Amino acid sequence: MSPVVQPSRGPEPGEPWEPSEVELYGLVAERLKLAHAAVRALDVPEATRESLTRSLLQVTEAAKRDLPEAARRLARFLDNLDDGALPPPTAP
Repeated sequence: MSPVVQPSRGPEPGEPWEPSEVELYGLVAERLKLAHAAVRALDVPEATRESLTRSLLQVTEAAKRDLPEAARRLARFLDNLDDGALPPPTAP
């Protein structure tokens, strides 16, 4: 039987919030799912979609080694996606 993970209490008022490792895994996993869905929904050339998907796969791989860095990379990726900063299509 899996141990029950208790959610953290959260910071005291005025203190910055720092998620636990389990919470961070959950946040990164959920944001990766949303990012993949957003990439699939884009009306862009297939080469651009493939490039974006490769970027997300790199974030997934990075999460196995350095979860906080993967979270930062994913945040930058999503910010760029929201701003419309897409990679240029690559030649076949």
